[in-house]
Amino acid sequence: MSKRAILSNDAPAPIGPYSQAIQVGDWIFISGQIPVDPHTGELVAGGIATQTRQTLQNLQAVLTAVGLCLDNVVKTTIYMTDLKMFAEMNAVYETYFRPPYPARATVQVAALPKGAQVEIEAIAYAGG
Repeated sequence: MSKRAILSNDAPAPIGPYSQAIQVGDWIFISGQIPVDPHTGELVAGGIATQTRQTLQNLQAVLTAVGLCLDNVVKTTIYMTDLKMFAEMNAVYETYFRPPYPARATVQVAALPKGAQVEIEAIAYAGG
């Protein structure tokens, strides 16, 4: 098995011992992205819609680093600190993806890094 780390300067740098993404063959495993501005390293100001938008832009930047786009995503996992904000998050999420939508799980967690309200990880397929 050969694995390769993926790094995008247009997404936040890892804040721990992990890679933004790992490619194994045609599969890309993208670490959880949070709503951090990649240029300042700071959490973006605003509510769940703004945070979801930044999180998905960060995810998109990692995919762009390997010549892919959100259409290549086959599975996402969304972590939220309050599922009462699900509808607002989902409204933004659906503007970034188109049918057939990726498989998805959404779970509520007690807390996320840097006080984020949302984190999204993804699996993408780069093959034909």
